[in-house]
Amino acid sequence: MSEHEMQDFDTQEQLDERVIEIARVAKVVKGGRRFRFRVTVVIGDGHGKIGMGVGKANAVPDAMRKATDRARKDMRKVFTMGTTIPHEVIGRVAGARILLKPASPGTGVIAAGGVRAVLEAAGVRDILTKSLGSANVLNVVMATFQALDSLKSPAVEAARRGKPVEDLMPFWERRKHG
Repeated sequence: MSEHEMQDFDTQEQLDERVIEIARVAKVVKGGRRFRFRVTVVIGDGHGKIGMGVGKANAVPDAMRKATDRARKDMRKVFTMGTTIPHEVIGRVAGARILLKPASPGTGVIAAGGVRAVLEAAGVRDILTKSLGSANVLNVVMATFQALDSLKSPAVEAARRGKPVEDLMPFWERRKHG
């Protein structure tokens, strides 16, 4: 294997892995309660590919391993435009609603908790977010994923509308071109 091939192999495994939540969950049985751990993990390559996994086990390390494996299998591509997203979007899962809004370069990630972890793992550097509704961590993270999944490619959307891609760019991008 050449040095270049080895370098590609190393960079492929450089995934940003973040533990979102470790929760102790209980199952009520005849003799009392049985406790297990539920771990939620988000994984991303920092270049628009992210995945989420939930693992349950009697011990935290086992649950973490399961969650990480599931997150790797769940990897999906999200559309980004430079350091932000192409357009505003709202993600809804159960009672959780997440608003994601593109922001001009230098804004940073204006988000908290699980939403911040998901966006940073995806490689988004400038974005405005607002959590509307439920604060359930798992549902908020799933709503963020749903919002990112519903983002449309600027090129595909421009072709559908019969407009040049520049017309779909955020106003601060249009200012540079115009």
